[in-house]
Amino acid sequence: MRLKELRKQRGISQLKLAMDLNMNQNSISRYETGEREADYNTLILFADYFNVSIDYLLGRTDNPKISR
Repeated sequence: MRLKELRKQRGISQLKLAMDLNMNQNSISRYETGEREADYNTLILFADYFNVSIDYLLGRTDNPKISR
């Protein structure tokens, strides 16, 4: 998952991301390291927060645009 990459590109700390999404920093860390997998609702939260598609977030495409 590209979570860490997106977070760092935007200069956001794990703590800020966690606070913005009403999560804890430990969960963000585990998602970034692959220790924990995000469920569907969490993937939507991350994709909406970074304004990218879920496919981009998961590394299934290199196009971050959301097609509608």
